[in-house]
This record gives sequence, C-alpha cells and structure tokens, in this order.
Amino acid sequence: MNQIVNLKSLKTTCQACSLSELCLPRSLDDSEMVRLDDIVQRKRPIKKGEFLFQVGQPFRSLYAVRSGSVKVFLPTPSGEEQIVGFHMPGELLGLDAMEHDTHSCSAVALETTTVCELPYQNMQELCHQIPGLNHQFMSLVSKEIGSEHEMLLMLGKKMADVRLAAFLLNLSCRFRTRGFSPNEFNLSMSRHDIANYLGLAVETVSRLFTRFQEDGILEVHRRLVTIRDMSKLVALAEYAGINCQHIKDMISDS
Repeated sequence: MNQIVNLKSLKTTCQACSLSELCLPRSLDDSEMVRLDDIVQRKRPIKKGEFLFQVGQPFRSLYAVRSGSVKVFLPTPSGEEQIVGFHMPGELLGLDAMEHDTHSCSAVALETTTVCELPYQNMQELCHQIPGLNHQFMSLVSKEIGSEHEMLLMLGKKMADVRLAAFLLNLSCRFRTRGFSPNEFNLSMSRHDIANYLGLAVETVSRLFTRFQEDGILEVHRRLVTIRDMSKLVALAEYAGINCQHIKDMISDS
C-alpha cells in the first residue's frame, strides 16, 4: 500500500530555511516572519529543462531559488538564445518584468530545482508594512544590478582566459557564501552554456579548461571542478583589471 505524503507537513518555513541569512533581514521578529511565510508559495520541484517563466508572460511573482540552479536567457533575432545569468540558491529571479509587467527573458531549470514564489502584489503590501523587509528587498534588487554590471565588465575584456577565470571565481564565491566548498564544485551548466554566457566558442572554453589543468590551476572531471591554485586564478583576473579583493580576503580567511 502506498503511503500518502502530507505536503503540508513537508512545508519548510522561511524561519527554518537554511537560506534565510541570504534572503531575509535579520531584524524580522517572529510575528513578521509568520506574515512573510503566509504569502510565500512553495511549489513542486521543477524538472531539468522546465520553464519557470518565459518571454512575454505577464508579471505576477518573483522567485527565490531554494535548491538547484536556473539559467536566464534572452531570445535573439535569429531565434537562438543569449544567456544572461545563472541563478543559485538564495538568489532572486523575475526582476526583469517589474518595469513593463511582462517578462523580457526566460528562466529554465538546469537541474531539478525548487523555488519559493513571492506574489508581487502581496510582497509590495508587506514591504510597506515591514520596513526591514522593504530594505532587504531593495538590497536584493541592488545585488542583482551589481551582478549585471560585473558581467558587463567581464565581457568587456577581450581575453578569453580572463573571462573564464572571472566566471569560475564568481561561482567559487557564491558557493562559499552558501556554506559549500569554494575550491570544489559541480557545474550545473554545460560547456555550451558557459560559452554562450561568456561570448566565446565552445571549442575555446574546452581548450581553456584543458590549459588551466595543464597549468595546475584546475582539475576537471566531467562537470566537477577542483581549483588547485586559487591565487593563479585571481592573478589572471586581476591582470585585466578585475577587482578580486573580496576573493583574496576569502583566501586569507580559509
């Protein structure tokens, strides 16, 4: 006889979520946490290749990734896609639709992924009532804008090895922030996706991974990346003028 699963009993509250330090302001008291939790919708897991939202869909909600990863891309005139970001647990999606009330990009799961859905109208009302939540929401929006600026800076560098080095360092920092190893992690995105995001040919990305291994910077087994020499990776990025002080601070703290 199959056991019936009580979905309500499996619901993870905002307060108990391991990502609360990334998503939520520490100043919220218990009653405010309950009010926030009441508007959050936690849906079934999204399978690999399944869309969270697509271009042209009306804007109803923002989404916070709880587990897994999501890529966001824009359609090109030729009918292809231009990847503009990869989102990890604790990061917010859907901000693209806030200005015109429709999504200007699409978001698709790179692996089995769970998200928290935040109905925007309810979120706005709650932000007006809870100043700490409004401040945190603005901080998340600011962080997303900052990430876009970093991407533009990275893609403005002509050297392909600098682009890949900066990309790997960015992932390393994000994994560390989430309590995972900054030196060893799995890439949920394919080489093709990385090449698309960095504006490089797939062959160039594959060649660079091989070169980084030969130089003792990385060790790569399929999608598992192990950073063997973080200082060399940092030096490569800094050579092109990318500020890596926060990464050097991370190394010194390790």
